[in-house]
Amino acid sequence: MIIRKKEHWFKMLFVWHGSVLPALLPRLFLLFILSLGIVYLRGIIFSFKIPLNPAPLTLFGFVLALFLGFRNNASYDRFWEGRKLWGALLNTARSLTRQALTLKNNKETSLSVPDFINLLGAFIFALKHQLRGTDAYEDLKHRLSNDQLEIVVQSKYKPAVIMRLLAEWVQKAKEEESIDSIQQSRFDENFDKLSDIVGGCERIVSTPIPYSYRVLLHRTVYIYCFLLPFGLVDSLGWFTPLIVVFVAYTFVAFEAIADEIEEPFGTEANDLALNSMSVMIDETIHEMGGKKLDVSQKVTQHIIN
Repeated sequence: MIIRKKEHWFKMLFVWHGSVLPALLPRLFLLFILSLGIVYLRGIIFSFKIPLNPAPLTLFGFVLALFLGFRNNASYDRFWEGRKLWGALLNTARSLTRQALTLKNNKETSLSVPDFINLLGAFIFALKHQLRGTDAYEDLKHRLSNDQLEIVVQSKYKPAVIMRLLAEWVQKAKEEESIDSIQQSRFDENFDKLSDIVGGCERIVSTPIPYSYRVLLHRTVYIYCFLLPFGLVDSLGWFTPLIVVFVAYTFVAFEAIADEIEEPFGTEANDLALNSMSVMIDETIHEMGGKKLDVSQKVTQHIIN
């Protein structure tokens, strides 16, 4: 995700990095060349004058804009739901850490609260890697014991396995009478929240917007853009390529942005900054436990995935 301070309106006109324009340039250039050819031929293809005028294209463009708006709203809903789930993950991680740090410890116990916090940090990074389909080993090896690491790396759904290890830690605390049944129940409530968060994230990843709907809108956008020069050539002349590219940029960019944020857990410029959020959650729970993370672990770049 691109993280920037609010910039001056004039500078925003020339922002390159983080916009979808670089990916659209080849398509816009093709439309520009096509428009030049249509203007040169005055809209005549194989001795046949294409009988288009701006009126039907204006009406069709309005309808197309409504559909693109709906598509963008559907994609942004998925993006915002993903952000809310990771916000809930931060809150739940803090609650679990606080509960572990304030155990009723009336007797000696073999439990280590830092181990619990490391397990919780491992859960966060395991979830990030599962959502992105990447290897979690490097982030897990410093947070798990050798026995735990062997169990987790062999599993397909690592966050679920780590949740089991967290629950086993709490069960052991109950057996050693470090906590009572009510406290164990409160831990279980937060574990249920973690499970809901994982399930919500998996739902977003595994249920994309229907493919046939995406194909229909994609085809409609490009057919409209390719027909637009024929409707403008008689009224705009050599200004047609510029107007066509400007209109095409608006429509095609809307579609491109919707495609990016539809999968909010990826690594594209407009996806959620999972690296930054994972480091921040890990940092805050360790800070609650009295341990400061190394500065090198913090993410301070302007471009954060």
